[in-house]
Amino acid sequence: MVGELNRRRFVKTVGAAGLLGFSGTVLAQQRLTWFAGGTGGTYFPLSNQFKTIIENNTDYTVQVQSTGASVENVGGLAQGNADFALIQNDVAFFAYNGTGIEEFQGTRIRSLRGVATLYPETIHVVTLQGNNIETLQDLQGATINTGDLGSGTQVNALQILESVGIQQNDFTEQNTGFSQAADQLRNGDIDAAFVVGGWPVGAIEELATTNNIAFVQISGQAQQNILQQAQWFAEDTIPANTYTGQNEPVQTVAVQAMIATTQDQPNAAVRGVTESIFNNTGQLSLKQQFINRESALDGMSIPLHPAAREIFGPATTQAGGGNQTGGNQTGGNQSGGNDAGGNNSS
Repeated sequence: MVGELNRRRFVKTVGAAGLLGFSGTVLAQQRLTWFAGGTGGTYFPLSNQFKTIIENNTDYTVQVQSTGASVENVGGLAQGNADFALIQNDVAFFAYNGTGIEEFQGTRIRSLRGVATLYPETIHVVTLQGNNIETLQDLQGATINTGDLGSGTQVNALQILESVGIQQNDFTEQNTGFSQAADQLRNGDIDAAFVVGGWPVGAIEELATTNNIAFVQISGQAQQNILQQAQWFAEDTIPANTYTGQNEPVQTVAVQAMIATTQDQPNAAVRGVTESIFNNTGQLSLKQQFINRESALDGMSIPLHPAAREIFGPATTQAGGGNQTGGNQTGGNQSGGNDAGGNNSS
């Protein structure tokens, strides 16, 4: 789906040892490496807030690394280059089961383990007023930034476009992070961009302060097609006035962000990281309203690490089958109205 070049990049990153499961950590016990995402999204600043909390409440130090996000982060976990990472619940399901996207076909990352789900990751399809793009179908023949190669954003963008009959050869694809995509829109180099992240996404808000932005709704039959074809998506809404000049709510879909690790991560590390974060959510300025113990298993799509199971209890379905997302409507989001990559996922 994402291309042979990207598959080669993923396989090179993971390596043969990573594909079979990495049997140990290469870092000193008290130092943890945390793979995040691009600096213009939500993963990177949120991961740095986690870093501060963890370091203030445990003996661990945390190195946060900017990456291409979900797919690359899975590779980092599998190879042992990352101790923890933020990934999307759909990408986690694909990786664990060796399905869904080309990078994981026949490559099951069975060492992958869930720690906790965090918040809805909203699909933003952003353009500029005057680009004459109002519906997903208007993206036929357009130049579109679908996110970094190998990112969960690219995976979601291609899934959404395919759900309305637009294949990769029906548009010109650009691949960069969110900040670069905003620059491309500002400069007229692309017609639209897919951005996946908890609102408000900094790169979009920055663009909105200098340009008249517009969003493409994912609603009606198009939304239903997406929900039916990819059951890890859930209905979502970007509330009015989330971004400068956005006066109306935007119907769309979302996946779930989650913390992941591997089966080889010591219980003490997982327990320390998890307890410090969930005991101190009041210190977060990003996504605080969504991150809590009650929703920490919403949309969990892979087996839990034993230490996480001790803290939160078991997930509601068999290992690797996911569990139903919980219908979180805080702040205008309705993420979690369908199975997040569960047993019925196609």
